[in-house]
Amino acid sequence: MVGIVMGSKSDYEVLLPAIEILRALEIPCEARVLSAHRTPDQLFEYVGAARERGMRVIIAGAGGAAHLAGVIAAKTLLPVLGVPVVATPLNGLDSLLSMVQMPKGIPVATLAIGKPGAANAALFAAAILAGTDLALYERLAAWRAARAQEVLDAKLPD
Repeated sequence: MVGIVMGSKSDYEVLLPAIEILRALEIPCEARVLSAHRTPDQLFEYVGAARERGMRVIIAGAGGAAHLAGVIAAKTLLPVLGVPVVATPLNGLDSLLSMVQMPKGIPVATLAIGKPGAANAALFAAAILAGTDLALYERLAAWRAARAQEVLDAKLPD
């Protein structure tokens, strides 16, 4: 239901929070390494078949020029959630700017740089899907309530 695409294997650790949250919410997902620059034909094949294979949202994480999310968005009408990854001395700012500066008509919903962005991408994907899935809506509500309770239960040192 949610495809997670990363530009290189080294991005896996950054996108792992998305995978973990989707699994916790019982949302089927798959993760793939596909590069907009090094494997464009395979990327186009994957994106072209995504909807027919049951994908409803695609999370794309990449660093550097970070064209992955934009290329995916150009090839599908599915929602694309971009996660900038730190890969250069610019600390992910280059990736963030690449994703948020998409031309009119090819949107990429861009999240924060790194692991927080990956976690929020999963939660955003869940919110999109929960709009038509009451059981998922309830699981997402319970997940958020548990996070609120963690804050309320936090004990500070004396």
